[in-house]
Amino acid sequence: MYTPILASLGYIISADRRSTLLVHRNRRADDQHLGKYNGLGGKMEPGEDIYRCLVREIYEEAGIVCEKSVLRGTINWTGFGPHGEDWFGFIFRVDVFSGVPKRSNEEGELLWVDIDKVDTLPMWEGDRYFLPLVFDDDPRTFHGYMPYHNATPLSWQFTRI
Repeated sequence: MYTPILASLGYIISADRRSTLLVHRNRRADDQHLGKYNGLGGKMEPGEDIYRCLVREIYEEAGIVCEKSVLRGTINWTGFGPHGEDWFGFIFRVDVFSGVPKRSNEEGELLWVDIDKVDTLPMWEGDRYFLPLVFDDDPRTFHGYMPYHNATPLSWQFTRI
């Protein structure tokens, strides 16, 4: 039976559209993401839709309020979790927000990174496949499948509609 963990993942864009806010996961030794740079987000809770999940997670992690967001795509990550759990992620780009982002949270430091330099950072190998789709100008939504085994993506395929 397929019962993935549902989650949001957001990439906040600076006002000049040149940078994105990332978390450098460097606070918890037991973090499966330790040392990696990630967008912000997390697991959907009972009683909320996926957009409310994004808004809540961004507020909890960065202290800012999403004002305008775009669903860029979805990804089915089978075998991704630390114990081989399946994850289904809704990937958003947050184009407008209010407030001033925190400098850090319980997971790590929050940093503005030039979008054209994001791929030079330590991150999940699979992120390099879908991140260009988050930041490009194609208005279509992507829907991808990325199976993982032992923390490594086995393949990547996607459809745009």
